[in-house]
Amino acid sequence: MPSCLGLYVENNLIKYAKVTKEHDILKVDAFGVKFYDKIGEAINQIIAETFSYKIPISINLSEETYQYFYFFNLLNKNDLKKAIDTEFDSYCYEKGYNRNALETRYALVPDMQDTEKIKAIYISINKAEINRKMQEFEGNTISYMLPMAMTIPNIVDIKPKENSLIVNIEGKTTITTIIDEKIYNINQFEEGMETILNNINEKENSYSKAYEICKNTTIYTMEGKDLIEENENIYLEDIMPTLYNIVQKVKELTESSVNNVDKIYITGTGSSINNIDLYFQEYFPSIKCEILKPYFIPENIKINMKDYIEVNSAIALAMQGLGYGIKSINFKKPALADQLPSWLKLEPGNKKDNKAKQSNKKKIQLSFDWKAKLDATEKWLIRTSSAILSFIIIYSILTTLLKVNIEDKIEEVEEVNRDTARQIQLVDADIQTLNNKTANYQTMTDNLKSYSDEVQSQLRTKNVIPLLLTRIMNVIPKGVTLTSIENTGSHIVINAQSENYDLLGFFKGSLIVDGILSPSTVVSNSGVKQNGIVKVVIEGDLP
Repeated sequence: MPSCLGLYVENNLIKYAKVTKEHDILKVDAFGVKFYDKIGEAINQIIAETFSYKIPISINLSEETYQYFYFFNLLNKNDLKKAIDTEFDSYCYEKGYNRNALETRYALVPDMQDTEKIKAIYISINKAEINRKMQEFEGNTISYMLPMAMTIPNIVDIKPKENSLIVNIEGKTTITTIIDEKIYNINQFEEGMETILNNINEKENSYSKAYEICKNTTIYTMEGKDLIEENENIYLEDIMPTLYNIVQKVKELTESSVNNVDKIYITGTGSSINNIDLYFQEYFPSIKCEILKPYFIPENIKINMKDYIEVNSAIALAMQGLGYGIKSINFKKPALADQLPSWLKLEPGNKKDNKAKQSNKKKIQLSFDWKAKLDATEKWLIRTSSAILSFIIIYSILTTLLKVNIEDKIEEVEEVNRDTARQIQLVDADIQTLNNKTANYQTMTDNLKSYSDEVQSQLRTKNVIPLLLTRIMNVIPKGVTLTSIENTGSHIVINAQSENYDLLGFFKGSLIVDGILSPSTVVSNSGVKQNGIVKVVIEGDLP
């Protein structure tokens, strides 16, 4: 019976489910939730507890993104693939992404708005994120690495012509839109149980306790039938704002959809909060809202159905490893052993199988009718030659495959190094540009300050002469005549004349005493007397 272990990994917790398939009957052999400090140890414990040493392991991606491209459905398979890749290359060029640093997969669905077109759901993730995931599972064989939003529909019994939304409230929230039994759209947003659990964890200082608090919390309904005691309701303030935001985003999605939504399924850690389906129902009275239950698990089982629902994500991942869902969305490249020809693969067997093989071998040997009997030396030579030839063939194949894989890895590393160097160059260029702009801004600031100072200076000197004349008019003695007043900035030159030296001396003293000119700067010549008129030049700076 084929089995698969599904592991849904988030910060601080792992959901796991081991699913076995016998003919068309599915069975969950083991499941649970484990909190961890060291992820590697937690994974090894789960594998040991579920006896999953030799079965495929299916895990979830994180940080993947989705794009959508549309094409005419008359394209053949090869042309369509080229067109899809070209569209994504253009998208990366526009966004400034390094195409070679991304691992991609896509799924095709009919375009519901244009029957002549086909829609490509294009999934991309950074290769560094995939490598990080693989390092977490070092020592364990990963067979499937899957986007959760594309995998969760595995556990839904989708009815024909039923349009539905799967709201998966895990650490982050994803909404999978299913139209006409096909995944049609994926929406992602950051708010989810991670926000709620972190808020409660800050109060309780225990992530596992925060998880249990959410499972034991009952939320209000508008009718008030499920109101709980106030002392049991202290964590609703950490839960309800996030749930409200999630409901509003789902509401926006249903209102903008061109297709009527018949049902909303709620799953993920958020579905463990009591009455969350009733809470959703109040916002969507015309749409049936219910908790998502794996379709193959009967209701009359001894184990509480809520315990299965808690690990829906892990069950869906395990089912993908058993052949359900979309085959093309697996981001895990085949291992070296998987690329070997079938006749080179070593299959583990029990003692009975080995005995049966040996018995068959003897029968085959006895069925040959040798015409000539071989001596011991000839038999030894034949066996040795066969062993050496087999070893050479196997070694050559393994060496070739290993060389190809090493070259691929070297090319990936070189591409990452080239991309890193390009990014560093871009950063250096940005820094240089920023420095240049800073220098330009400083120059502009200095010029602006100089201009401002010049304007202020002009404003100060603009009214110097009228003000100076007003003050001189108040102190000039009768009999003194001013022939001219000149200013060069704040320096004033006054030409005055009078018939009397004393009056000119009194005028000069008034300029000093009344502070019209700065006392330390006032000077005058000895004067020139001509035709009975004494002419003097008085100079000084404005105070």
